[in-house]
Amino acid sequence: MADTYWLKQTKEKPLFEDILWSRPENKRQAGKLLIAGGNQHGFAAPATAYGAAQKAGIGSARVSLPDKLQKTLSKLMPEAEFAPSTLSGSFSKKALAQLLDCAQWADGVLLAGDFGRNSETAILLDNFLDKHEGQVTVAQDGLDYFLGPNSPLIERADTLAVINLGKLQKLAKNNRSATPVLHSMMLAELVEILHDWTTGNPGGIITRQADNFIVASGGQISTTPALRESNWQIELAAYASVWWSQQPQKPFEAISTAIYCYVSS
Repeated sequence: MADTYWLKQTKEKPLFEDILWSRPENKRQAGKLLIAGGNQHGFAAPATAYGAAQKAGIGSARVSLPDKLQKTLSKLMPEAEFAPSTLSGSFSKKALAQLLDCAQWADGVLLAGDFGRNSETAILLDNFLDKHEGQVTVAQDGLDYFLGPNSPLIERADTLAVINLGKLQKLAKNNRSATPVLHSMMLAELVEILHDWTTGNPGGIITRQADNFIVASGGQISTTPALRESNWQIELAAYASVWWSQQPQKPFEAISTAIYCYVSS
């Protein structure tokens, strides 16, 4: 295994101390994040992501939710904005213009999850990734809409998938069938696959294999011991979105540093 592309980080020593110590001190310069997600029956994912983004040091954050939640949450979440929803309470296709407008304000977008299963929401998210050109991080059930062939999680630039091994296996099966991802793989085997995968594709990946978080971006790999049990996918997606928005020219370094701060917090 070539150490030139696989870097190992510990809780005691970050890989990129310059990134850690050069982050903006002024809140106005600490990035703007749009968090989207939720449906009429659940909004835990965007709420958790908002709390994690604040803890990670975002300058300003907005939350976009389906308007079926407006009566319930308008007073509880004053930072929330509400977009058109379907009769069943998920984002509708009509929410696209509002989401794109909010995304133009933001330095990064986090599709946090709890979208539910809805055909209109599927069209909305697909159109959003197609039309918006900035940073997008996708987590939880937002990933489910993009696990098929020719996935934008792989082929779209400025895209980060925070994904567990089960969904990564499906993504690989539909997009990299010659190199399947198996739960039984050793860490070094998965690192080799993700190195090969991201060398030829612009999308980045955070996943967890046993006791290690793995970042794969532009063919570079970092691993960090996963020293905590938690709702890691949503929380880590928020941390990664914050750090990446603050260091847009250094995605691999920023996302690896985000993991260091997450496991050390």
